Formats: sequence, structure tokens, C-alpha cells
Amino acid sequence: MEYFILLVSAILVNNFVLSRFLGICPFLGVSKSISTSMGMSGAVIFVITIASAVTWALQ
Repeated sequence: MEYFILLVSAILVNNFVLSRFLGICPFLGVSKSISTSMGMSGAVIFVITIASAVTWALQ
């Protein structure tokens, strides 16, 4: 059972590449026009910055 928890943790929770890919998914989803993709990328950068600051403060 411990190996299963370790495997799930390594694949889903602590996966650096997966977390970075999920961070760019909103940008990739609306990249048909440059103005829409710039707006969405600005929103994603804003949310990630605020979330990182709150997480850092709580830690």
C-alpha cells in the first residue's frame, strides 16, 4: 500500500512537469488570436503570482 501511495504522489502530486503544463493550459486553449491569448496569459500570471505570495506567507 505504501508503494501505491508513493507512486500516486510521484505521478500526480509532486510532478514538476505536470504542474508546469497545467499552468500553460489556459494560454494554449485560447491562443487562436493574439489579443485573447495575451489577456489570458496576463490573467494566469496574475493568479499564479497572487497564489504564490499567499502560499509563501502561509508557509
